[in-house]
This record gives sequence, structure tokens and C-alpha cells, in this order.
Amino acid sequence: MTNKSSCLVSAIVSVLLVQLLFSPSSSLQPLAFDDSSVYETFLQCLESYLSPNDQISNLVFTSTNSSYTSVLQAYKRNARFNSDLKPLIIVTPTSIPHVQYAVLCTRRIGYRLRIRSGGHDFEGLSYVSDSPFFLIDMSNLRSIEVNIETNSAWVQSGAILGEVYHAIWEKSKVHGFPAGVCPTVAVGGHFSGGGYGNMMRKFGLSVDHIVDAQIVDANGDLLDRKSMGEGLFWAIRGGGGASFGIVISYKIELVEVPETVTVFQVESNPDEGLADFVYRWQFVAPTTSNDLFMRLHFSHPITTRLEVSIQALYLGKADDVVSLLSKDFPELGLKRQDCTEMSWIESVLWYASLNYRSSPKVLLDRKVVRSPNDTNSAKRKSDFVVNPVSREGLGDILKRVAGQLQFSMAFSPHGGEMSEIPASSSPFPHRAGNLYKIEYVGNWNEAGEKAERAVMTQLRRMYSFMAPLVSKNPRRAYVNYRDLDIGKMSHGKGYRSYEEGKVYGMKYFHGNFDRLVKVKTEVDPANFFRDEQSIPTLPMKL
Repeated sequence: MTNKSSCLVSAIVSVLLVQLLFSPSSSLQPLAFDDSSVYETFLQCLESYLSPNDQISNLVFTSTNSSYTSVLQAYKRNARFNSDLKPLIIVTPTSIPHVQYAVLCTRRIGYRLRIRSGGHDFEGLSYVSDSPFFLIDMSNLRSIEVNIETNSAWVQSGAILGEVYHAIWEKSKVHGFPAGVCPTVAVGGHFSGGGYGNMMRKFGLSVDHIVDAQIVDANGDLLDRKSMGEGLFWAIRGGGGASFGIVISYKIELVEVPETVTVFQVESNPDEGLADFVYRWQFVAPTTSNDLFMRLHFSHPITTRLEVSIQALYLGKADDVVSLLSKDFPELGLKRQDCTEMSWIESVLWYASLNYRSSPKVLLDRKVVRSPNDTNSAKRKSDFVVNPVSREGLGDILKRVAGQLQFSMAFSPHGGEMSEIPASSSPFPHRAGNLYKIEYVGNWNEAGEKAERAVMTQLRRMYSFMAPLVSKNPRRAYVNYRDLDIGKMSHGKGYRSYEEGKVYGMKYFHGNFDRLVKVKTEVDPANFFRDEQSIPTLPMKL
């Protein structure tokens, strides 16, 4: 907490929680009830701890409430899940005590709980389930407190990245933060899964700049870094926060950015050999200046003709990057007129496909700033490349992408600071030795199983084809591109199977998986916080 009044509130909450946890009439064992009484039972539990000033009608929504649909859809970013099982109850906390009470009351009733910050989970695990559940929507908890004197900020999980960038820009024109390029992605999921961004070669990931956090655990306790311990603090910086509790906020360290940065987007010439162009890119992009991030895209923007383009951010002036790439990557043919100099906050707008000359205030409008999968259906898969792909292999990739019009691919280079940070420093393990990450992108507008099946088939076939060309033993994946194809828990086993969790866990976290399991077993032995790809607990000893 950051002030005396907040500390007072926390103290009062702690007293109430102690009463709840140790009162004989308030056991955390699931209560007996029939389905018709679930809402009333939850409401009675919640009302017994709320203050008279709390309007419960503004906090709790059921399907009979006229606002239920709008609340559910507000941050349901993927139309693919519109027909899935909906939450029985949606809780929209406006304070930390509301989160604590919701956890305790959900445990008493014995229901599953899902936590949604921005709703960008590509498998919808933050807001859908295959069995009855409650949803905690964190969008009201989005405060941002920037302190330039200490180069830090406290950011709540419901804040979107656009709001974070805007808040930093208001305080300083030479500070920024390394995180994603989609402004509507929320802090809760993005930070807890790693936090890719276009400054990662210079500064690393978002998780590499988190110095404190607040989390509500399965007992309803509010913990900071000191009280949660270094094990749990390590786990929620890349291991997926929803496996361990409800992350309320993160304290981040800001980074210094130059007054002038440069962006460019250049399409390759299809008549001059795309395979040769991409082959050269994979040697340059991970090894060039740490100030330069060049992301490679394969797509069909207008016609059936395959387009290969590079979208780049350089932390410096245009003349410098042109000079750099004339030596490192002459095949690109970058010219001064291809580049645009701007401020860092303008580059945020540019990367979001917004008018970079417009006011940064557009980043605050959650209805205007949209992500590509807000109204479309979407699916993602991912890979990591550790050895350069041959020209022949790249040629085969390009031919396959050219024949598939409903998906694209993006290569994000590593190297730089990403290779300097140890793989064990956070749960995110994809550090030194990785040349680039591959994102397989599938978006579609048509409703129905036929359209979904067509895109899924293309993605899965491409993913299968890529197996010999990417990381192996295990084949690695990025947890923030959630993908149930690579493994999931069986419902019949109560989401507690270590062996099933290891299948996808090793792909996401590699050598850090068992450490995450140990932390999970220590802080949530009953496995209250769980989903189809959560961190499992260790097998129970008989």
C-alpha cells in the first residue's frame, strides 16, 4: 500500500479475515446447497464483510442482471468463445478488500474461480471454463502511480498498457517501460507471463523490471514481496499469476529512452529472393545493436501475394540506423526516407497502427484502441528457434505460408539483453541460445465450426511442419500465447495431475517448471487457483 489510509484499510481487512478464517461458523469447507441458492449463499457471505458504503449491486452480477451481458462482453476479446459456458457470478471489485472477500466466499461455496484483467488470453482461460465457475473482473482496479524521482511506478492489474505508457509520458518525456505493443492488453496477464515488447533487446522483458508486487492468496491474505517471500515473488514474474493467487499490482522500474527514436516498415522485394532475405535477417536481427528491434512478418495484406515485411524500432536517430544497417544488413536497402523520427510515446501509437501525430490521450480510450482479436476469432501458437534455418527450409516455409490465406507468422528476434539475463532469473526460460520466437497468427471473422476448423487446420499443419526446424526436447512455447494443443489437465483428475501438467509446463517453462510446482504446492496446496493449464501441485503423499 502507498499511504496511511490504505494501511488502515488493510489492517481492518486483516482483522475481518482473521474472524472469518477462525470462526467455527465460517469454515472454508464448501457449504452444502442446491444450485438455486448459489447466488444467495455467495451474496450473504459477501454482504457480511462489506461496509455499509459498498453497493453490492455494483459489484456482483448474475445472468438475471440487465448489466450482466455488457459486463461479460466488455473484456471478452475473442469471439471464438462467445458460446462457451458463462460464469454464474461476475464480481467487479473496486477495492482490494473486495478481492479478498470474493476469494474467501468462493472457497466457502466450493466453486472454481477465473480471474480476468484485459481478456486477451488466447484460449479464453481467464473468462471461460468447462464447468460452473465465478469470474473476478479486475478492470476497475487500474490505478497507476508514477514516481519519476525513484524511476518507478505502482501499476494495478486492471490497467491496460496504453494507460501505463500514457501515465509515464505525462510525467516524463524520456522515460518508458519495456512491454507489449498492443495497448489494450492489461498488466495482470501481460506482466505475469513475461511481457514481450519492442524494447526487449535493449532492456529485457517486463518481468525483468518488476521489483515488488501485491497478491491475494488462497487464504484471502494480501501479501507484498516481503510477506509473500522470494519464491512466490519469483513465480508471479513469468509463471502466470493466476496459478498462485490474484495479483493486485506490480511495482515496476522505469527505463530511460532517448528524446528521439526512429521507426520504419520495409517490405522485401519478392522478385529478389524472399528466402535469401529472411535467411540474412535471422543472422542480423539477433546480433545487431541492442538499440534495434526488427520484427519480421509473413502475411497476405491485400491479395494472395505473400508479403514479407520488417517493422522496426530504433532507440536513436534515423541517420544512425541507416548507417548501421548499410553495414549489417545491406540486403534490406534501408534509406533515410524509409524512416520516421518521433518521440517514444509516438512510437507506441505507431506500433498500435494509430495516428502517431494524434494526442496520446487516445491510449486511454479502451473503446477506440482495439486489438486485432477484439471482434474476430483468434488462435495462436508459438515456437523458439535456436539454430538458423537453412535457405531451403525457409523457402519451404514461405511456400506453405503463401498457400494459406487465413494465417500469418511473425518472427521476434532475441539477442541483446535477452541473452544476458539468466534463464533462472524468472520463470520465463527462453533466454541465451534462442535466436527468435515464432508466433503463428490465426484470425477469422466468419462464425461457425467450418470457418474455425479451416484456420485451425492450417495452423496445426504448419506447426507440425515446423517441428524439425525449431527447439526440441522439449519443443518450447510462450505461455502468454496460450495454446491448449500442447497439453492440458483432465477435468476428471481435478486439475491436480503433475504428469499432465508437466507436458505443457516443460514447454512453457523448461528447467523452471519444477521450481514453479514447488512454489505452487507451498502457497496453494489445495489447488484452489487452477485452470486447464495452471501450474499443478506435487502428488499428495499417502
